[in-house]
Amino acid sequence: MDTDSSTPTESGLSCARCGKPAYLQCPKCVELKLPQEGSTFCTQDCFKISWSSHKLVHPKSKLANVRSAHSEQSLDGWLYCLKNGQARTSKLPHFGWTGALRPCPISKRRLVPDGVEKPDWSIDGIPKTELNSDLQNIVEIKTPEQIELMRETCRIAREVLDAAACIIRPGITTDEIDEVVHQATIAAGGYPSPLNYHFFPKSCCTSVNEVICHGIPDARKLKDGDIVNVDVTVYYKGVHGDLNETFFVGEVDEASQQLVRCTYECLEKAISIVKPGVRYREVGEVISRHATMSGFSVVKSYCGHGIGELFHCTPNIPHYGRNKAVGIMKAGQTFTIEPMINAGVWRDRLWPDGWTAVTADGKRSAQFEHTLLVTETGVEVLTARVPSSPDVFPWLKLNHP
Repeated sequence: MDTDSSTPTESGLSCARCGKPAYLQCPKCVELKLPQEGSTFCTQDCFKISWSSHKLVHPKSKLANVRSAHSEQSLDGWLYCLKNGQARTSKLPHFGWTGALRPCPISKRRLVPDGVEKPDWSIDGIPKTELNSDLQNIVEIKTPEQIELMRETCRIAREVLDAAACIIRPGITTDEIDEVVHQATIAAGGYPSPLNYHFFPKSCCTSVNEVICHGIPDARKLKDGDIVNVDVTVYYKGVHGDLNETFFVGEVDEASQQLVRCTYECLEKAISIVKPGVRYREVGEVISRHATMSGFSVVKSYCGHGIGELFHCTPNIPHYGRNKAVGIMKAGQTFTIEPMINAGVWRDRLWPDGWTAVTADGKRSAQFEHTLLVTETGVEVLTARVPSSPDVFPWLKLNHP
């Protein structure tokens, strides 16, 4: 620790350790612009002795500064993500963008009424129950009561996604999609599970073109020819229901249509093998076989997951072939299958926001997801499309004239 022009020299300051007159300030505190009180020391020795405890104020203060900036600059809509202290600013960071998409401003965090039951991360962003649960190691067999709650919640989640699908067209922003998801969720008495989960700032994920997953709704207007995935999870009566679909925006080129249809088929083929006694690893084999035969690749960084009273838990369900997932399916288990299929290479990159996963080569990606229940004889798709679901997929029209 060295003194400089910003180091206090007035004896009115006291050493944070021993209380003697202080003349030196912690350089990290200077960098973070922290108050001199509590960050000054009389000698290098006192500073060194105090370092193990004093350094703990730095990350807390850094996060506090980000929160403060978020509050002060919320009108410009750029600061949006507190995960690991990261934030989107009005100046784009130096980053090797892989495609044409760029981050845009987002709106203020949407509010949830007091009467709605909320998960434990709704206040501080940390899913404490989930992180400490035994269900991260043991696959739960749901009780009949839990299963009935899952059915009800997944039905609501399906209705919310269908509401979002109805407004997708050129000129709509992904933030407007998020508004529809948010309002439809709370109107049903639910909480949008992604909101503030590990500080995620919005109520759903919207992944456009080269974005694989976890895209953050923002002010960018959807363009004719885009594809957009909307990922919805609802928390209702203590359980979660999770699903997503990839939609066409206006007139979409043939290659993108083939990608989206193949991804839909990958999920359908994977669901068709779900029943007691099937190994989890088989899901990836089925998906990988169909995607590869169609000339596409399967993302390996993200997988399906157990779900219920926890948003994410065991089992993990990889979507790629030759995976090493351990275990077999049993009646009463609930989990998601959610293949992410790329037009080019399977590898992904993460934007500086810490959330947005994009294809490494900038080519397009599609995804579909359902929450499933393993039954005694097979599978029940808890988030299945219903007769009122919007008619947006051409291949379904061919099957149901």
